[in-house]
Amino acid sequence: MSAGSRTTDDLPPAVWRPGAEGDVLRARAAMLADIRDYFSAVGVLEVETPLACRAAGTDPAIDPLIARYTGPLYPQGVDLYLQTSPEFAMKRLLANGSGPIYQICKAFRDGEAGRLHNPEFSILEWYRPGYTVAGMMTEVAAVVRCALYRRGLEIETQSYAGLFAARFGIDVFAVDAESLRQVAVQHHLSGAEGLKLDRDGWLDLLMSHLIQPALGPGRLCFVTDYPASQAALARRNPDRLTAARFEVFLDGVELANGFDELTDAGEQAARFEAENRERRARGKRPVTVDRQLLAAMQTGLPSCCGVAVGLDRLLMLRQGLDDLDAAMSFSLRRC
Repeated sequence: MSAGSRTTDDLPPAVWRPGAEGDVLRARAAMLADIRDYFSAVGVLEVETPLACRAAGTDPAIDPLIARYTGPLYPQGVDLYLQTSPEFAMKRLLANGSGPIYQICKAFRDGEAGRLHNPEFSILEWYRPGYTVAGMMTEVAAVVRCALYRRGLEIETQSYAGLFAARFGIDVFAVDAESLRQVAVQHHLSGAEGLKLDRDGWLDLLMSHLIQPALGPGRLCFVTDYPASQAALARRNPDRLTAARFEVFLDGVELANGFDELTDAGEQAARFEAENRERRARGKRPVTVDRQLLAAMQTGLPSCCGVAVGLDRLLMLRQGLDDLDAAMSFSLRRC
């Protein structure tokens, strides 16, 4: 045995064991079966799309993991993005006339690990042609109640701007980045004094650290009408300041993110380019734009609403767990 080799005695004693106990594994299987039964009953088709693609989302706030393929078709090799969401391929199916569809799959995000995050996670995503945001929110509530096995779970709705006005007395559409930094410092957010963020960065920090933990105590809280600058794939509302985007929270945990989907290919292309410029300005690598999606949108993406739900977090709440590690077979810390 070489001096640098390791024996089983060198390994932490419990790392090989799964984070999820047997009852949690059975609860996951039951939850997925309940979700599939729901969509089968309402006539939504289950689909599969690739998780490794030559393009990905350009949102500067989300970073994809990248794999390298070398072989037939690409003998010199090609970078493949592990998808942060199955959204783009599902929209190509919608443009081809699929009708309402859903998918249960893995998704991947770089730089995300902790009590409520893992770089590889399970996602439920579905699209409803012809739905309004209000109709989609009603269905999200139905699916979450089904998944949590809490049929009587109550709901409330709050506007994004209303939450900031009530908590800090500020107008999110008029306040500047420096004023938001001062709010963060006044509320003793760790490291806020040394941070350099743009306006949306500060809004996100204040939302995640000071507003979100109090959202949805014992009930589903729908937060609506996010600033247009925070909804890269959603239609803008008539006021042009907000977008038709909502998020869902329960007991301070974000569960879902939904849009009235943008269908204008030209506007979507402009947003992709703007986001890549922002990525470069932040010192990040630009992401290859999905030209296949843009071509599908030019052909005709039907008016639709879509939503993504984090299944590991749903399971965590269903089982009363405090950490995603206990809801997953093997999180990053066990791989």
